[in-house]
Amino acid sequence: MREAGVRHVVLLSGRGEPEAEQCERLVRDSGLGWTIVRASWFAQNFSEDYLLDPVRGGRVVLPAGDVPEPFVDADDIADVAVAALTRPDRHQGRAYELTGPRALTFAQAVGQIAAATGRPVGYLQVPPADYSAALQDEGVPAEVAEMLTYLFTTVLDGRNSAVADGVQRALGRPARDFADYAHRTAATGVWNTHEEEAAR
Repeated sequence: MREAGVRHVVLLSGRGEPEAEQCERLVRDSGLGWTIVRASWFAQNFSEDYLLDPVRGGRVVLPAGDVPEPFVDADDIADVAVAALTRPDRHQGRAYELTGPRALTFAQAVGQIAAATGRPVGYLQVPPADYSAALQDEGVPAEVAEMLTYLFTTVLDGRNSAVADGVQRALGRPARDFADYAHRTAATGVWNTHEEEAAR
């Protein structure tokens, strides 16, 4: 990147992950201008990724217990990244930890989605080995299943439960709340069942 004339890099990193910390060191030592955006678990995982179908189906099954996570709205991540890329003078050499304004367990987050959709969506905690086996039975590639199991069993151990003020520091406004995300997303219809879509 330096040879191509790039002067400033914005790295999307993860909280509490040794591998992510190694990448952060590479960026810091690159000789380029840098901003690090260290994000907690994305709220949008429930609506744009591997948890979408379980939410639609009415039951989310994960190996996550009572450890809370301060889910961050991906729109906040995007806003911080845009600010850092368009005004590098203000964000040069800064590392922002981005979280939502409060921590929720996965069961509580699913409860917020149920409230927003107006229909029951349950949560079931299962042992990690059962979760990994179920993923592989569904045809999920082994490396993806291994990565998800690692995240739930290692990274989701309480190390990242604290709320951080990165959104406020970077943008001068509070982070978006998970309940706002749930209501905004429910209004799009993305969590509707096939029967609900057919009735529209």
